[in-house]
Amino acid sequence: MERARIHPPTHRRRRLRGRAPAAVLLGLGLLAGGVGALTAGASAATTTALGSNWYASAPYLMPEDNSPPDAAAVMDATGQKAFQLAFILDGGSCRPAWGGTSSIDTDTTMPAVIKKIRDKGGDVSVSIGGYGGTKLGQTCGSPEATAAGYQKVVDKYQLKALDFDLEEPEYENAAAIHNEIGAARILQQNNPGIYISITTAGTGDGTGWFGKQLLNEAKSQGFTPNNYSIMPFDGGFNGAAAQTDALVKFNALLQSTFGWSEATAYAHEGVSLMNGRTDAAEYFRQADFQTVLDFATAHKLARYTYWSVNRDRQCAGTVDPGLSGSCSSVVQNDWDFTKYTVRFAGATPPTTTPPTSSSPSPSSPGSCTAPAWDSTKVYTAGNVVSYGGHKWHAKWWTQNENPSVSGQWGPWADDGPC
Repeated sequence: MERARIHPPTHRRRRLRGRAPAAVLLGLGLLAGGVGALTAGASAATTTALGSNWYASAPYLMPEDNSPPDAAAVMDATGQKAFQLAFILDGGSCRPAWGGTSSIDTDTTMPAVIKKIRDKGGDVSVSIGGYGGTKLGQTCGSPEATAAGYQKVVDKYQLKALDFDLEEPEYENAAAIHNEIGAARILQQNNPGIYISITTAGTGDGTGWFGKQLLNEAKSQGFTPNNYSIMPFDGGFNGAAAQTDALVKFNALLQSTFGWSEATAYAHEGVSLMNGRTDAAEYFRQADFQTVLDFATAHKLARYTYWSVNRDRQCAGTVDPGLSGSCSSVVQNDWDFTKYTVRFAGATPPTTTPPTSSSPSPSSPGSCTAPAWDSTKVYTAGNVVSYGGHKWHAKWWTQNENPSVSGQWGPWADDGPC
């Protein structure tokens, strides 16, 4: 993605989240979808909406890039019902397009994928903006024109939820932020009941100078979204304690900007995390996600999400190969981090992976008497493990090779269900 500098402190985040040539998480074939387009100017979706807690817990997903997982399999394995599809950018002349290149007018891939999610009782939100790229707010010229562009997205995919991810370089442009906030306000008015989140960069002070100007712009327009979320990573954060401290400070900013009480500010505050290794080589593991989840539930935050489902699995071979768009660079089971968003939504994730999942997660052996497979251990020929409710034996030396995906020519032989 493109680079920009936050002022006054230097802050870089979500470099993986865009289409700059150097970005790892390039591409946006997002789970877009739905049924056909609605008539221009129609209100949001006619589909049945999920509760706002699900839209508030929807993790980010790019289903056409970065070794995308099957969303239906993730739903089966975790209990998650909603996904945040990223990103809508400007395709030129104030026209919305996935990643700025795939016009929504000719999009046929996304509707099919969203239909698959909705057929399983789920739904999607679409994220507009992101780190880098050209946003509609930079090109449309007015809040009304910007809103008209985003209304096409709402109508095309029959959306009940939208995320405005306002960060570098757009949020350094006061006119662009005026257009984006104005567009969010107009969409909120024209689509009764639509869920709107505003996501921006996080710093040790809660958010930086431009983030504070964004809040002031919203105040000046009299706009209140469902939540303002910060991203406390890529800014020198050291573990969950630094993240929760940033949330406390951001809460104080919301209070001072809008005149809210502490409780009201928390009820309009959210957090968007990054799992595993970040761009700045910070590491956030399962325990960190649990700590922030505990904070979010105790303080009744309005949103808890993360980037990204594509990265919610352990890297093959070397556990930490460095920054990756398709794995977390930390030791984990598949979909460990998604299960935290499910808990925030108020649901209990499955303890084992259903057989419909393409990549079952290790779980407690249950009826299996063999020890559970451990990605950190070295196994040699004849070693026996349990994984996904099956018994497996090693055919030769192996380490960190998932039994369920090794295939006929892999190091593991499936001895059948326990």
